[in-house]
Amino acid sequence: MTSNLVPTYAPPNLVFTRGEGVYLYDADDKPWLDFIAGIAVNSLGHCHPALVDALKSQADTLWHLSNMFEVPAREQLAKRYCDSTFADLVFFTNSGTEAVEGMLKAARKYHADNNQPDRIEILTFAGAFHGRTYGAINAGGNPAYLKGFGPAMAGFVQLPFGDEEAFLAAISDKTAAVLIEPVQGEGGVRAADDEFLQLLRAKCDETGALLLYDEVQCGAGRTGKLFAHQWSNAEPDGMAVAKGVGGGFPLGAFLLTQKVGEHMVVGTHGSTFGGNPLAMAVGIALWDELEKPGMMDHVVKVGNFLKQQLAALADEYPDLVVETRGKGLLVGLKLNDKLVAKEVAGLARDEGLLIGAAGDNVIRMAPPLIITEDHAREALQKLGKALQKARDSASK
Repeated sequence: MTSNLVPTYAPPNLVFTRGEGVYLYDADDKPWLDFIAGIAVNSLGHCHPALVDALKSQADTLWHLSNMFEVPAREQLAKRYCDSTFADLVFFTNSGTEAVEGMLKAARKYHADNNQPDRIEILTFAGAFHGRTYGAINAGGNPAYLKGFGPAMAGFVQLPFGDEEAFLAAISDKTAAVLIEPVQGEGGVRAADDEFLQLLRAKCDETGALLLYDEVQCGAGRTGKLFAHQWSNAEPDGMAVAKGVGGGFPLGAFLLTQKVGEHMVVGTHGSTFGGNPLAMAVGIALWDELEKPGMMDHVVKVGNFLKQQLAALADEYPDLVVETRGKGLLVGLKLNDKLVAKEVAGLARDEGLLIGAAGDNVIRMAPPLIITEDHAREALQKLGKALQKARDSASK
């Protein structure tokens, strides 16, 4: 069948008609266990009652006003974010790449207003994924995403992920900011060491550079803290969030300290739909659920169980699996060169399990935060069958 869509995606021949909790269903009501959650988006699963109620209720009153007018819920959600984090100021967007772009603008504006307009260098790390817009792909530095979209944007310097020596050699009085994902998703589900994030914070303080976190994928409770960096005692000057903070509704934001955000005055940035009433209603309902007593403890507990199950699976398939990776409910299995992660994900889909493939030949899991240990057992049973099929195929 001819499609009128720009061919940037190649989805499988599979159509879902509804979702409930941690399962998706096709037209024949066949269930699939969803352990990728729209790539870490459906943080409370599909059609969570609290989010559905919030969206339906708001849809009966106001959909859109633009930022020309006050939206009280926007102030409410911004305060919730600031009360829970390092931040003093929030700008709402629709997506993660918008949040990253706005945060990068804020970093450069900060230095320009402090009489250092030429201080534009931003240190980033190999394996990063910061979005698909022009600035974001240059920040990410992935050659596959940059090909055909030149010239390269000036000012980005990419370093090996977690390499202290390379970082210490690179940071200087020319550095405007350091941008990092505390847990890389696309780059192979790699978590930065607490000590590395603390080193970044210390050197940024020493040189006057800003520390920026991209928590679009690893934030919103996914690691068992509201935001992944909160495990490390290394607070940033800015942070981009999206995906899970909307629970499936388009919502993003960049969060800033007062010293950085105060330079983003009227006319420096804007968004037509960012902070719209529908997104704010869903965002508040989502945050209510994340802050319920025991929610983060649940993520830690079930995340540890899932990681243990993955480790057992790795022991069962030492000829295929190199190691387990990740933190909380953003985890992965690195495969050796006998297998291709994307193909294993396809075999898992045949078993009724939805997972993803990340860089470095890693199977990625980012299930809803509401999964139970029984869901984890079911997922690993299905993944085990997929790995067995892959082993059998590789031995032929």
